[in-house]
Amino acid sequence: MQKNVTGFLKALLAIGAAIASGTLAILTFPPFELSFLAWFALVPLLVIISGKSIKYGFFLALICGGVFFLGIFNWILEVPKYTHIHHAILALYLGSYYGVFGVAFCLIAGRLSVTLGLLAAPFIWVSLEYVRSNMSFMALPWGLLAHSQYQHPAVIQIASFTGAYGITFLIVLVNSALAVLTMSASYRFSRGKFPRFQPLSQRLGKALILAGAVCVTLSLAYGYKTIASPIKGKAIKVSVVQGNILQKRKWDEKYAPLIMKTYAGLTEEAAKDNPDLIIWPETATPRSINKDRGIYREVRRIACKTSTYLLIGSSLRQKFRTQEPGPNIKYFNSAFLIDPERGIPWKQRYHKIRLFPFGEYLPYKDTFPWASIKVPKVGGYLPGKESTVFEHPDFRFGVTICWENIFSDLFRQFVKRGAQFMVNITNEAWFGKTAAPYQFVSMSVFRAVENRVFVVRCANTGISCFIDTCGRIFDRLKDKNGVDIFIQGVLTAPVIPLTSGSFYTRYGDWLAWLCFPCSMVFLFFALFIKSEDVNLTSQRHK
Repeated sequence: MQKNVTGFLKALLAIGAAIASGTLAILTFPPFELSFLAWFALVPLLVIISGKSIKYGFFLALICGGVFFLGIFNWILEVPKYTHIHHAILALYLGSYYGVFGVAFCLIAGRLSVTLGLLAAPFIWVSLEYVRSNMSFMALPWGLLAHSQYQHPAVIQIASFTGAYGITFLIVLVNSALAVLTMSASYRFSRGKFPRFQPLSQRLGKALILAGAVCVTLSLAYGYKTIASPIKGKAIKVSVVQGNILQKRKWDEKYAPLIMKTYAGLTEEAAKDNPDLIIWPETATPRSINKDRGIYREVRRIACKTSTYLLIGSSLRQKFRTQEPGPNIKYFNSAFLIDPERGIPWKQRYHKIRLFPFGEYLPYKDTFPWASIKVPKVGGYLPGKESTVFEHPDFRFGVTICWENIFSDLFRQFVKRGAQFMVNITNEAWFGKTAAPYQFVSMSVFRAVENRVFVVRCANTGISCFIDTCGRIFDRLKDKNGVDIFIQGVLTAPVIPLTSGSFYTRYGDWLAWLCFPCSMVFLFFALFIKSEDVNLTSQRHK
């Protein structure tokens, strides 16, 4: 009986540790933004699965991942027809990547040594984050550990070489080093009662701790040096217009005149600052300007009156609409550049490439039975094919629409093609007053650092802001009370068009690709090394 109680308490402790890691990870992201927790959030999980079986490791890591994704994605419940069942499925799918990490870690820790498992952890974690970020229509580079550090410019500057994955690698490496210290201390404190807490190689453990300290030091040294350097170049003025049109009004025909009047008034207000470019958010117009001539004429009138180039988001229909289009109708989510003298040079438009699954289209709708899990038939949108670089007489820029800004490889294609700064137009009215826009902003910070370009963010309901090449949000639209979402207004700030790009712009996610073979090497030795060799290694280091 006592043995059963002890086993139950141990299982409860293990599950509690997994939940603790998931909860700590949630707290590092908006709206909590306790970013310092990221540097030891994984320690409870790493400690508790060390020495555990592969199945138990998968189960505990899955719990950790499920808790984490349930927490950071709670805002998605605001989306129409998205239910708690869908939320559970999403958490189970995304949490399974953590589960796979648990399997790989326990395999290496059990067959080789706990310390080698901890050494392999950063490589495995980055590999799985990359897979999750690029997994076909389920690709979701959201909640990467790196994103928790977006408010710390000195920490994230290495992203211009490694992408966001470099910061993730660093965070997991530090967590592994702290796990070594925790397990070593536990072993000594318990006087050897917990032998699985004793790493097989003391030297390797010390080397892991030293590696973490050196990498953090070098990263911070580079970061502080970079942010201390001035950003050189001729600045231009860019204005963003935040209309704050509620989602229930955006596509209601009776509000169309009011919407156009709102944007006309705000644009005229922005023009008083004499900007070189004025930007409207995603799907700002009540209907698509290339389908509705009346809307187009009104937009051109506004551009002519202000004598300013106008970038606008425009579409024929809203997202998450279940009605299928007619056979001859093609829907695009687009951005258009309006020349105040010539109107639209029709090559100066961009159709969104990375559509939102289950919002703008239904993946494999003819083959997968989505109705069985109550997924409504949405669709009608077609993806664009070209990373358009818009040409202004004085500069070039690229545009991403809505969530396209979270895809680092898509973003860098615009910079590779000559964009001197980037604009993200978006509409996050769907998500209400939640953490969603703040999490979106955290990822935009990394796009700026990775490619060493300014990023201008123009949102319907917020957050509209300006980000420099070091990832610093140097200006954002707020009201007199400091509120930055669900407010109306304009904001003008200087932007420096740059042409240099970065190492990451040229070579992309090379670090993530390097982590794959490194992870395979660890797994190969864990799978195929002879068990007696493991015992011999153990004896040598006792």
